[in-house]
Amino acid sequence: MANASTISSSDILNTQPLDSSVINDLANGILNQNRRSLAQAITLIESTREDHRKSADELIKIIMTKRKSSLRIGLSGSPGVGKSTFIESFGMLLIKSGFRVAVLAVDPSSRETGGSILGDKTRMERLTREENAYIRPSPNKMRLGGVEAHTRESILLCEAAGYDVILIETVGVGQSEIAVEEITDLFCLLIAPAAGDELQGVKRGITEIADLIIINKADGKLLPIASKTTSDYTGALRLIRKKRNTPPNFPKALMISALTGNGLETVWANIQKFSKWQVSNNIRTLKRNLQALSWFKEEVAERASKQLEKTFNLEPLKKRLENDVFSGKKSPIEGIEQFVEAMKDKLKM
Repeated sequence: MANASTISSSDILNTQPLDSSVINDLANGILNQNRRSLAQAITLIESTREDHRKSADELIKIIMTKRKSSLRIGLSGSPGVGKSTFIESFGMLLIKSGFRVAVLAVDPSSRETGGSILGDKTRMERLTREENAYIRPSPNKMRLGGVEAHTRESILLCEAAGYDVILIETVGVGQSEIAVEEITDLFCLLIAPAAGDELQGVKRGITEIADLIIINKADGKLLPIASKTTSDYTGALRLIRKKRNTPPNFPKALMISALTGNGLETVWANIQKFSKWQVSNNIRTLKRNLQALSWFKEEVAERASKQLEKTFNLEPLKKRLENDVFSGKKSPIEGIEQFVEAMKDKLKM
């Protein structure tokens, strides 16, 4: 059996079988900070094949007890706000400060083809060249919430590989990127400078879960507008109910220029302040425990559903009902009721 470090990231899914020796080699490579092994492991956990899922579970169980705890930072913002520029500049700042940085960037998948551009690496040329940085773009596969189905496992793998700070960049297509809060310690929302009063800042959903609102592009002709936007959001945050388990004076709005680097050190100082408060007040442990529980519930529901369909051969009925709903022979409610009743009958057998 070939050692996992000699197998390419794409070829590992074609390696038969993925026995314990390959999984152990992968785990050892990750723990020894081998980026190739890390890439192979993430490719494995993103696979939808059942045998790969079992291998991925085995790998996660191995590294769970041996990983270090990192600082997990979620980041979102509308397209064009400068997320990639911010991540590269911020990542370079962290690396110069002696930290190892991993970036998990989730790109939107096409509804038509299922494909994804995965262009984040090309937009972070400096960071890509850094030995202490790792950038992994992944398709969201049409999953709602802004993250990929197995981003949690990718975080654990990056922690096992010794990365101190993990940046999770969500799809960034609107106000629905709230799933990222359930996998991170702190959530940053990037905003572009825009004229308007403080009511612009009162946006439900994504704004309410932000711990830091970062107004980017505060340079050149946009500097006065960025300053006004920062002031608007500062005022707006006073009108939003304070988040639970949040340090005093958070959430807050900060102004930066990812292009020039101005304000990045202030962002990092506030993130460190937030993180230290979480740890000293046992909020970090509480949040991680709640996140683990949420992960368990989601996986149980998803895997139980798949197992029921497989065990009782419900796929043909499901397809038939889908066609009936599409053709108008049945309403969605009628289709759901018939599917549930069929499942109940199967369970009685």
